[in-house]
Amino acid sequence: MPIQLYRIDDRLIHGQVVLGWGRSLGARFIVLVDEEVAASGWEQDLYRMALPPEIEPYFVGVAEARSRLAAWAADPRPGILLTGRVETMATLLAGNGGPMPSVNLGGIHHRPGRIERLPYVYLTDDELRALKALRAGGVDVTAQDVPTTAPVALDTLG
Repeated sequence: MPIQLYRIDDRLIHGQVVLGWGRSLGARFIVLVDEEVAASGWEQDLYRMALPPEIEPYFVGVAEARSRLAAWAADPRPGILLTGRVETMATLLAGNGGPMPSVNLGGIHHRPGRIERLPYVYLTDDELRALKALRAGGVDVTAQDVPTTAPVALDTLG
């Protein structure tokens, strides 16, 4: 079964991802693509504490994630791939060569230079352009905070 959800959420592994998305998708693994977390054992331990025992975590940087995407896509268990930044997802999927996934925008919160696009999605103009470039490359990009709400099309964000 391929990865069921590619999500950008700056809170990384938290209740909405684990309980909301993880349960509804029956997730058995989560790939967290983040250079800092991949290099930090104590941060990995913190995120492991948020996961039930049936969900296996993988903490990797972009290069390792790119090299393992096909294996995770072929894994019979349903999974979630998670990044905290638009740039990380864009880099990961650039020139993927295979079928392009859909990307879900979850919690991307306020920071200097970001504009509110939805109550839970704040993006800079550069981040919005990167998401539109992903879409132009064949990736369906929508915003949806939890599985019970309707997805919001990228075009409505600006």
